[in-house]
Amino acid sequence: MSKELTQVQREELDQALERAKKALKIIESYDQERVDHLCRAVAAAVSNKKVFTELAVMGVEESGLGDRNGRSAKRFKVHGILRDILRQKSVGIIEEDEKKGIVKYAKPVGIIASVVPTTNPELTPPGSALYAIKARDVIIFSPHPRAKNTTFKTVEIMREALRREGAPEDILQCLQNVNLAMTQTLMKEADLVLATGGQALVKAAYSSGTPAYGVGVGNSTMVIDETANIKEAAMNTMLSKTSDFGSGCSADGNLIVDEKIYDNLIEEFISIGGYLANDEEKKMLKKVIWDEEGHRLPDTVAISPQQLAKTAGFIIPDDRKFIFVKGDQIGKGHFFSYEKLTTLFAIYKYKGFDQALNMMKGIFDTMGKGHSCGIYSFNDDHIHQLALAAPVSRIMVRQPQSKANAGSFTNGMPMTSSLGCGTWGGNIISENVNLKHYMNVTWVSKPIPEDRPSLEELFGEFYNPELEV
Repeated sequence: MSKELTQVQREELDQALERAKKALKIIESYDQERVDHLCRAVAAAVSNKKVFTELAVMGVEESGLGDRNGRSAKRFKVHGILRDILRQKSVGIIEEDEKKGIVKYAKPVGIIASVVPTTNPELTPPGSALYAIKARDVIIFSPHPRAKNTTFKTVEIMREALRREGAPEDILQCLQNVNLAMTQTLMKEADLVLATGGQALVKAAYSSGTPAYGVGVGNSTMVIDETANIKEAAMNTMLSKTSDFGSGCSADGNLIVDEKIYDNLIEEFISIGGYLANDEEKKMLKKVIWDEEGHRLPDTVAISPQQLAKTAGFIIPDDRKFIFVKGDQIGKGHFFSYEKLTTLFAIYKYKGFDQALNMMKGIFDTMGKGHSCGIYSFNDDHIHQLALAAPVSRIMVRQPQSKANAGSFTNGMPMTSSLGCGTWGGNIISENVNLKHYMNVTWVSKPIPEDRPSLEELFGEFYNPELEV
């Protein structure tokens, strides 16, 4: 693929940037009431059940990835993001600390380049758009070529909502003649990059010379101890693994289970629709999911368990909702401890919680460090030990990972579709990308009474009178 823009692409990008600058000057002048009104208007237009369902189905059919029936449920994420931003200030003074004499003012970051993943062409644009409008930014979306029509239509619905409310439609734009070269150029010429996608894309974003928020590789792992509610753990795992055919980076990939409940949990998985692959079927699955070097093959990403089995060369009943395999070894070369990105997970057995922690660390040393893990336990000490030991940015307790990591109505995580993974995952932040990441903040400092402890207080046992000189 050419690394140079064609004349058509250069003209399209120049025009988009020029329109974005004009729209930015207008939205920068809006007060909080106007901004919140526009957020509600855009959210209402794009998360309408009929509209979002059509977009979700279109996204699955265009990309060939995911579940036509399940993806439409993602519209509730738009509702959650709207809830979060309406509870926050984003214009003028957003925070005051009288004791420290600090007043903070919110300012736009400017023109945002948002790179849209092929698995979320109907969710990433609304989520980013709401945060951007709230922060008084403008966005140019760069769609994945495999889902660009869905992304374009999603953005057009939001632009129409802005038009109806008398706001510049160019607050939100979507490129059409997009390819890698055009995306890279957009990232270089924007003020901020939001990069959601594969690691090559994230690396390109960080190399663009523009401040960027990226995401890390997922390989969500759950520890299930002897105190767990087996039915709850099994049901939540099923919900996480089957949501959009396991396309999300938060979908449960590995379960580390106490030996005392291991067999019972396997029985429960089978009873709720799981298919336990035998050793021969496991070998067949391995061949179609990874190449010989462990690179993920695209043809089995985000497909139904029946299609996955058929691709591997065996048949499973139509009522099976997911496939799972018994895990043996963990680490480089043991591919079932890698990220799956489909309706498959591996289940491992441990004896003693220390072994569970070691297995968890082994998995993340292999892949997914910085992203997420979880635990089904009512033992607070086990939860605490996992929190201390796990090299991840988020841990879900007794929750389905793919429906909880990015925020839900039953936890306090910020709603988002982008998950920062800290330096573990090669990212600058170790939290959910949310409103504060779309804003610049001006700190105003006023004088306060002197706050200078004595040197004796500061140095404690290391105090020496010579420090006073």
